[in-house]
Amino acid sequence: MMQKQKNMKHGAAGLFFLFGLLFFVLICRFLYIQVTGTAGGEVLASKIDKKYEREQVIEAKRGSILDTKGEVIAEDTSSYILRAVLSEKETEHVKDPEMTAAKLAKYIDMDEQDIYERLTKKGAYQVEFGKAGKDLTQVVKQKIEKLELPGITFGRTNKRFYPNGIFASHLIGYVEKDEETGEMAGKFGIEKYLNKELQETDGKLTYDSDKWGILLPDTKEKVVAPDNGNDVMLTIDKKIQTFLEDSLSKVQEKYDPEQIIAIVSNPKTGEIVAMGQRPTFHPTTKEGLTDTWRNLAIEESFEPGSTMKTFTLAAAVEEGVFNPNESFTAGTYKTGAGSIGDHSGIERGKSMTFLEGVQRSSNVAFATLAMDKIGADTFREYLTKFGFDNKTGIDLPNEITGKIQYKYKLEKVTTSFGQGSTVTPIQQIQAASAIANDGKMMQPYVIKSISDQDTGKVLKTTKPKVSGEPISAETAKQVRDYLETVISAKKGTGKKYAIEGYEVAGKTGTAQIAGPTGRYLEGKNNYVFSFLGMAPKDDPQLVIYVAVKKPNLGATYVGADPLSEIFNPVMQNSLQYLNIKPSDVKKQTANKIEDYTNQSESSSVKELEQLGYEVSTIGSGRKVLDQSPKAGSTLLQGEKIILRTEGDMKVPDMKGWSLRDVMKLAKVAKLDLQTSGTGYVSKQNIKVGKKVKEGDSFNVELSQPEGAADNISSNENKGSD
Repeated sequence: MMQKQKNMKHGAAGLFFLFGLLFFVLICRFLYIQVTGTAGGEVLASKIDKKYEREQVIEAKRGSILDTKGEVIAEDTSSYILRAVLSEKETEHVKDPEMTAAKLAKYIDMDEQDIYERLTKKGAYQVEFGKAGKDLTQVVKQKIEKLELPGITFGRTNKRFYPNGIFASHLIGYVEKDEETGEMAGKFGIEKYLNKELQETDGKLTYDSDKWGILLPDTKEKVVAPDNGNDVMLTIDKKIQTFLEDSLSKVQEKYDPEQIIAIVSNPKTGEIVAMGQRPTFHPTTKEGLTDTWRNLAIEESFEPGSTMKTFTLAAAVEEGVFNPNESFTAGTYKTGAGSIGDHSGIERGKSMTFLEGVQRSSNVAFATLAMDKIGADTFREYLTKFGFDNKTGIDLPNEITGKIQYKYKLEKVTTSFGQGSTVTPIQQIQAASAIANDGKMMQPYVIKSISDQDTGKVLKTTKPKVSGEPISAETAKQVRDYLETVISAKKGTGKKYAIEGYEVAGKTGTAQIAGPTGRYLEGKNNYVFSFLGMAPKDDPQLVIYVAVKKPNLGATYVGADPLSEIFNPVMQNSLQYLNIKPSDVKKQTANKIEDYTNQSESSSVKELEQLGYEVSTIGSGRKVLDQSPKAGSTLLQGEKIILRTEGDMKVPDMKGWSLRDVMKLAKVAKLDLQTSGTGYVSKQNIKVGKKVKEGDSFNVELSQPEGAADNISSNENKGSD
């Protein structure tokens, strides 16, 4: 018994000691916290502050992108997210899901049944409505608010808005959330290139509150102001860009080409006033973005075709070796191991002037100019002067440069007319500015200025920059005069680009496309058709480059059709919009044709030629028996009239004739006409000078002369020099 009591006393003493020790530790801990104000290495006051401190984000706005006149192209706008509170613990919750679903279905793109299922989701405190309930406008929000539906609320966010839809989309770019940072950032075009300048930084409001979030008395709010992004003004003119987009869409729908590229520039400054392409995409929905990720105007290089002849001509004029009245023999040009040929619209062995060679886009003419007149080494220097060795330096991301192939004789020859070597569309625009701007070549640019969004203060301005002077002002003027005849001359390949009231100077192009095996593709549609033009000719205010790849031309259209349906309306509408007065262009007059039957052939021909008509006679006699068009028909100056006389009928040389003119002859001669192809006569089955009689069968083959599908003989050896 005594032993048991003794043990109990020892146990009680142990417990007393243990609890005493614990109490001592707690007292020490309490005193430590009281003195230091920390626990576990953290300041308790800050933890209390954090517990009752509230933070509210103050959203900043990304900088806007504006056109050259300050009209919005891209901007941040408020958008709203639709939400519904379902928890019955909240006073304001959805009380009648069926009625609410029926009313909401009128304002968001979601079926009434789908809305109802969301509003009756068990256990959910709050629901949203997916894509249909996001990016709602202020107008839609206000309409829903007027319904006064219990439990229906909205969240607010900033949204990047592109008011013009498909509008220079590859130049402007788009914005989306960055997967790494979680912030909105530019992913393409100007939005990406100037992301740092456009980027905003949100501000925040912090304050102390009670557990219900109510501001505590005698506390101060702490505000970190938001930092809005800077505004960017472009050289793009909304009006001209709209002209361009409308024309591109029409041509895309009508001809369904693989690609279209178009650039409109001010050659006086280098400003790009419009730039577009197809395929394109919508910057808000991203629809079409997967069709092409590249800005084709600066990220695509290809063999330019005959638009390159513009610069060969300029070099020849500058060197003083271009004599427009000097003759050469068309057909082929020897390159050593092989030869290059003219396109089918030019007769082999035909003698013509160099000016006519320009007008008809003769490969032989330009090969002769580059190799025999200018000289291969000097011509190569001009390619450098015109900027074809380097990027233009345009203020857009991902610009590439073409490649001048100039090692072997064949490469040197073909480069003179735009084959073998590659260039970019923007390089051609820059080079063309030298011709349009009296010798001064202007660097292209699209960023006009950057300014503070809040104050409007201009932070940076782009000034026009001369990137070279490859030719003199006098040369530039002469080249424009020669290029104007490509459009106005009877044999010119650019007749479709004539614009009423304005003189246009320009050059057509038809470039072959290399296939997967390295051989050029064949077929009417397998070309890059292009046109490089400027107007008004004497003082160009705009330069336009248009290229259409693989259009579906069918049996009736030619490569110039889709091009002119872009170039002509854009150039004409833009010049009128810019208040460029039409020049006093001499117009062709139309007259009613007299009756020349039973009259002398010689006097009839003389009279008609004096009136400005081209006359062709079939028959060996002196008396006119018939004519086409008939008496009383209205005919423009320069058109062809066929006279049939007495005597034997002999077939004339009809190469280069239009189908319309061939039909005139067949009608008066009463021949059975059969045709194949489209364009102008390249072959005829009856030899020139052979006699024919009424009822004979007469076959002609038609083909397109424009732009020179540059034929090269198969026995060339590229390794030879």
